[in-house]
Amino acid sequence: MLRLVRLLALLLVLLLGGTWAFAWVTRAPGESLGDAFAGRLALLFGGGQPGSPAAGGLQLPQGISLGGAFSLVDQTGRAVTERDYAGQWMLLYFGYTYCPDVCPTELGTMAAAIDALGPLGEKVLPVLVTIDPQRDTPAQLADYVSRFHPRMLGLTGTPEQVAEAARRYRVYFARVNRAEAAEYLMDHSSFVYLVGPDARVRSLFRPEAGPDDIAKVVRAQLTRAASAP
Repeated sequence: MLRLVRLLALLLVLLLGGTWAFAWVTRAPGESLGDAFAGRLALLFGGGQPGSPAAGGLQLPQGISLGGAFSLVDQTGRAVTERDYAGQWMLLYFGYTYCPDVCPTELGTMAAAIDALGPLGEKVLPVLVTIDPQRDTPAQLADYVSRFHPRMLGLTGTPEQVAEAARRYRVYFARVNRAEAAEYLMDHSSFVYLVGPDARVRSLFRPEAGPDDIAKVVRAQLTRAASAP
């Protein structure tokens, strides 16, 4: 009995911790973390008004907005803003090229999801935004993203530009130095974002989302947008 109580307590702690992280990622500008946490708990237990359902992805609650304006540099060295991709759907991920495990996995999942969409995948641009601009030069990004998908775009910029873009998507990142490692690592959140033609996030995906899960949500979103008046 005591073991069961401990297990239930652990599950509750994990649930609350995950809800807190989701609240931190999705809170609106000016919304306190406490208010965001309370709102996500309400959604979790049926007391809120969720957005449109999207199986396989996390639909943003009503009133929550992620994404928007940015000023960065693409892998060719060209300065770009969100206006350069107006009208374009994107699958977007914040990571870095020296990442040993999570980033390659997520980028591979994105590429597989776009391929799973077939011809519809031509309407979706896969994008990596680095959170390590000190090492991720345009040339470094160009070589790296080409390994995952021929249309994948890599974006970098000054540390200030990258930090501002990350802030708009509520991305956490921090440099980590380890005594046993020659190179530093970057600790960071790991969501894949589906960004609409208006540069706003329509849905986001946890790290465990598979290519078919992502493709299903993307297909539904594109179909809904095409049928809208």
